[in-house]
Amino acid sequence: MRLYGLIGKSLTHSFSKGYFTEKFAAEGITDCRYESFEITSIDELPALLEANPDLCGLNVTIPYKELVLPFLHDRSEEVKAIGACNCIRIENGRLGGFNTDASGFRASIAPRLQPHHQKALVFGSGGASKAIQYALREMNIDHRIVSRKGQPGEMGYEDIDDVVLRNYTLLINTTPLGMYPNIDNDPPLPYEYLGPEHFLYDVIYNPAQTKFLRQGAEKGATTLNGHEMLIGQAEESWAIWNSTK
Repeated sequence: MRLYGLIGKSLTHSFSKGYFTEKFAAEGITDCRYESFEITSIDELPALLEANPDLCGLNVTIPYKELVLPFLHDRSEEVKAIGACNCIRIENGRLGGFNTDASGFRASIAPRLQPHHQKALVFGSGGASKAIQYALREMNIDHRIVSRKGQPGEMGYEDIDDVVLRNYTLLINTTPLGMYPNIDNDPPLPYEYLGPEHFLYDVIYNPAQTKFLRQGAEKGATTLNGHEMLIGQAEESWAIWNSTK
């Protein structure tokens, strides 16, 4: 029995286990199973691997997409460029790191972009943000990072006003703000300046419409949650785990 799984800190409402369990059942894959592995520190990874010798692959979620890098024996070009890993292939005790977030994001958003979506604000600077920044560069979309910390080169939320939002019409939330059960949270934006020209994208999928997306929709903006991105990255993970390359 081949074992796959997800590592993260809080996986109560994880998408991955349900998705792969349904996939295996629907496709008649009887020699595989998928489990969620909550770990309180990335330092628990070696013990997890030792306790589960049948593990062939792992997905990686918050907060370990960057912290897992030192444990990898090999890194894909995407992982090297992005600086984050969300997919691990395990072969003969070696951990190969991949990133499927970037391609999942790109596949979900690209068909919906309009010609005026040339500049993006990306909220958050973690592993998911790094993958999305990589995808935006590939799509030649100029972008700025927005964070509460206000690091050099980043914007603070207090810097966003009507002028900024006239120029940046693609708004992407990569933070946990608004994720279940904290559904009343949202990035602190001047939502009154949003309009039909804006596109709000949230990597969160639970709830399906976050407060961030709802406020955009109320102003006529296009909105999209992270469900399609998750499906895309999950299917690419499956392809990686079953690849001989």
